[in-house]
Amino acid sequence: MTMPPYSENPEDSRPYFKRLKELSSLIYRENIPAVSMIELSMGMSGDFEVAVEEGATLVRVGTAISGQETDCGIFLHIPFEP
Repeated sequence: MTMPPYSENPEDSRPYFKRLKELSSLIYRENIPAVSMIELSMGMSGDFEVAVEEGATLVRVGTAISGQETDCGIFLHIPFEP
C-alpha cells in the first residue's frame, strides 16, 4: 500500500505508484514462501486513474462515488497481472 504526498495533479503520484509496482514485481519474482505480493493498494479518488495505469489492484474511490469525503472508503478490486 502506498499513499503519495497530496497534490492537485494526479501525475505527481505516478513515480510513487511506479516504484511500488517495481518493488512488488521484484518480491513476486523472488518466490518467497508465504509472501504473495499480488495486491497493490494505491490510488484514491484524485489519482486512481494513474494508479490503475501503474498496476494498482485496489483503489479507494469513496469521494469519486459519493461526492464527499467519508471515513469509510469504497475499494475497487482490479485483477492482478504479474
